[in-house]
Amino acid sequence: MERDETGTFERLVGIRKELIEPEIAKRRGRIFKLMGDGLLAEFGSVVDAVECAVSLQRALKERNAEVKENERLELRIGLNLGEVIVDGDDCYGDGVNVSARLQQLADPGGVGISGKVAREVEKTLSFGFEAMGEQQVKNIAEPITVHRLVQEGTSPLARLSRPPTLPNKPSIAVLAFANMSGDPEQEYFADGLVEDVITNLSKVPSLFVIARNSTFAYKNRATDVRQIARELGVRYVLEGSIRRAASRVRISAQLIEGKSATYIWADKFEGAAEDIFDLQDQLTERIVGTLEPTIRRAEIERARRKRPDSLDAYDFFLRALPHSYANTPADTSEALRLLAEALRLDPNYAAAHGYAAWGYEQRFLRGGFDPKDRAAALSHADAALATGSDDPQALCLGAFVHATITHDYERSINALDRALMLDSNSSLTYGLSAMVHMFNEIYDRSRDHAFKALRLSPLDPMNYHSYLALAWVSLFTGRFEDAVKYSALGVQVNPGFSILHASLVASYANLDRLEAARAAATRLLKVAPDWTIGGFVRMDVVRPQLMKGLASALRKAGLPE
Repeated sequence: MERDETGTFERLVGIRKELIEPEIAKRRGRIFKLMGDGLLAEFGSVVDAVECAVSLQRALKERNAEVKENERLELRIGLNLGEVIVDGDDCYGDGVNVSARLQQLADPGGVGISGKVAREVEKTLSFGFEAMGEQQVKNIAEPITVHRLVQEGTSPLARLSRPPTLPNKPSIAVLAFANMSGDPEQEYFADGLVEDVITNLSKVPSLFVIARNSTFAYKNRATDVRQIARELGVRYVLEGSIRRAASRVRISAQLIEGKSATYIWADKFEGAAEDIFDLQDQLTERIVGTLEPTIRRAEIERARRKRPDSLDAYDFFLRALPHSYANTPADTSEALRLLAEALRLDPNYAAAHGYAAWGYEQRFLRGGFDPKDRAAALSHADAALATGSDDPQALCLGAFVHATITHDYERSINALDRALMLDSNSSLTYGLSAMVHMFNEIYDRSRDHAFKALRLSPLDPMNYHSYLALAWVSLFTGRFEDAVKYSALGVQVNPGFSILHASLVASYANLDRLEAARAAATRLLKVAPDWTIGGFVRMDVVRPQLMKGLASALRKAGLPE
């Protein structure tokens, strides 16, 4: 308008008369309001409305290709399904207001639709719908579910507009799994499995997950993974296949970094096919439980490669995680430094508060019992629980710190239960829950949650918590051979964690294998030269009688008082 007011107005009127009005009439719609460079139209059929929107954008794209760049016009279209109030030739109501807001959320040249529209037409039309999540919009009290509509073209999801930018958190598209058995029944099983994986991944707050309708548009099409990642706006793509042989079903899955088409992880999952629905649930659980920590590791490596002057709160958080996992005095100090930077940039970063609480708890219990460290641990734990009501990571870490320092087990277990309700496939939550239930002497549940964590994510760097819980449950119930086994497995996961070395010493001592106990004690003092039995007992993480029993076993190995 600023460059050529008259010419622009003429082109706008021309497009409306020659293209928009005839297309709306053809689809049995009616224009009930003109508003400068916009209009409102009503359709008796939601299918007609969607087809009209796509036809308009296709025709306008073709028209723009034939004119000079400074003469091109792009439209945004919003579509909603809802009741309206009719007053003569005009319409009012929330149904109209929401469609106007959807238009504002659409890309230039694109179509924004409400969740109601997507549900109504997803099985009828061959277009895909990419979820944009819930959006709070002006003058509408409740958030509205928004999707982008994507149309068929040379590729399954060729966009009506430019490809989306990557979200500010790890993003993944789960493609339909290929049926390698030729059995149509396996097709249903594979589709159901992928739907379950998508649903469960969507419950992980730290992930951005593309909706099924968008990813299934690529089904049975040979498309480059890099193109899929670019068109969907994701960093990671999960693909796989299913094959049935005799009474076994095998799933192969691969996680790929989309930009470079590099394989990050691949695995096989299989089970007996007697009860196909139980098998589907088991495979879903194992795939989702493995994916989240795998993506986390890939994101940590990505953050490490970024220039220091370009780091944001999320990058500082990612860089802190390996130091948090290591759980040694030097690593804890570095983790707390990086987490402080993350919280400086984002004071309400719930997961960063959770890991900071855990870092100060480590420093307090194994670094001299400084009251300032205790206060900082509880302050960050409270912040994690307060700001992370929908963040499983923040909840489980805040709960764990309170359990170890204040012994408020009821509050801690409530928070852990909420975390598991939010994400039932979180190995971190199950591992820390195993620890808290062990502290509280609920041994059966501690064991169950430890084994669940290990089954969900066998390679998670935080698994040493699960092994420690199993080792101490075994020690406290007189199963000392098991205690040796789990302590040793925990040391393999985290060789720098002094408590696991102490657990191994106590396990050998209770079996009267004193030579092995002394060798384990030597390794403990190499890891933690200032370690003492008195400092260990003062940690006070379990009932005093149980701590005294551990101390008595440790004395047999000649450890310093």
